[in-house]
Amino acid sequence: MSITKKATVVAVGFGLVALSACGSSDSDNGSGGSGSKTVTLVSHNSWAVSKSVLAAFEKESGYKVKVLEDGDAGQAVNKAILTKDNPQGDVFFGVDNTLLSRALDNGLFQSYEAKGSDLILPEYRVDEGKHRVTPIDTGDICVNYDKAYFAEHKLDPPSSFDDLIKPAYKNLLVTENASTSSPGLGFLLGTAAKYGDSGWEGYWAKLKANGVKVVDGWEQAYNEEFSGSAGGKKAKADRPLVVSYASSPPAEVIYADPKPTTAPTGVAEGTCFRQVEYAGLLSNAENSKGGKALLDFMLTKRFQDDMPLNMFVYPVREAAEVPQEFTKYGPQAKDPETLDPAKIAANRDQWVKSWTSLVLK
Repeated sequence: MSITKKATVVAVGFGLVALSACGSSDSDNGSGGSGSKTVTLVSHNSWAVSKSVLAAFEKESGYKVKVLEDGDAGQAVNKAILTKDNPQGDVFFGVDNTLLSRALDNGLFQSYEAKGSDLILPEYRVDEGKHRVTPIDTGDICVNYDKAYFAEHKLDPPSSFDDLIKPAYKNLLVTENASTSSPGLGFLLGTAAKYGDSGWEGYWAKLKANGVKVVDGWEQAYNEEFSGSAGGKKAKADRPLVVSYASSPPAEVIYADPKPTTAPTGVAEGTCFRQVEYAGLLSNAENSKGGKALLDFMLTKRFQDDMPLNMFVYPVREAAEVPQEFTKYGPQAKDPETLDPAKIAANRDQWVKSWTSLVLK
C-alpha cells in the first residue's frame, strides 16, 4: 500500500481530500505539550478516515486530530528523519516494509505497544521486542492494466514480470521512481525478490530497453500517465500499464458515475509485491499521551473496518471486515513476492543506487 498509497491508494485520483487540521483551532490548548488536547499525525498524502469515525475518537478521547501530509511515502519518511529532533507531530503514519529499517535505524520512533496489538494477524507483526511501530494496513503493489486498450488492440494484458519485457508491451509501462516513491520502490523490490541478487539488474536493463517510463510519484503515474484511470482519461494519457495497487480497480468502480458493472482496469497478479504500512509514536513527540491514544484508535475494529474504503488498503486486525467491492474487483494477490525485512535493510540503499544509475542515467 497502506499498499503503501497510495494517495488513498487511488481515491485521491478521484478528488477525495484527506483530512487536514480536522477540528483544530487556536483554542485547542496549542499544538503541543503534555497538556495539549491536539494530537498531530504526520503522514504521506494518503491518510483518510470517515468523519463519523474520527469524530467518535475525538469525542471519546478528548483529543482533536490535526493531520499534516508530506507527499509520497518516501519523501515523508525522509523528511521525518531529518526533523526527528524537532518533529512536526506526535505520530507518523505510512512508513512501510520497504523503508522500515531506515526509520528504525535512525531512531525515528519510541517504544509503545498499542492496545489491540495482540489482535494483529501474525504475518504482519514486526519489532515485537521493542514495539517501535504498529502495523496498520497491508496491500499489494502490482502492475495495473487498461482493459479497453488491450481489447482494442486484441492483445492479452501481461500477467507476469517476464511479460513486461516482451516486445508486445514496448513503451506501454509507467512506473514510479524507486528513490522517491513507495510503490516505485516496492516494484523494484518485487523484481529483486523474483530474479535475485544476480538477476534483477539484467531484468531492469531489458525493461529500460523495452521503453519503461519513470515518473516521480504515484499520483503522476496513475492520474496523469495511465490511460485506464479516471484521471488519466481526462489527461489523455497514453500508457496502458502502471505500477499501482491490487486495490486500485475497486476504486475505479466505486468512484465512477455511473458505476460500471466491471472494473475498467485489471491487475497483473504475477507482478505483485506485498506491502505493509506502520505507524509509530515519534521519538520527540510533544504530546506522547495523545499520540498513544491515536495509535490505540488505529487498531480498533471501528477504524480497521472503516479503512478499506477510505485508503483502499486491507486491515491487519483479526476479524476486521473487508468490503465486497474488494473481494470482487481487487482481491489480494494469491502469491505475491515478499522479502525478509533484514534483506531489505541490508540491500535497499545499494539496490536503489544501482537502479538509479541503470534506469535514470
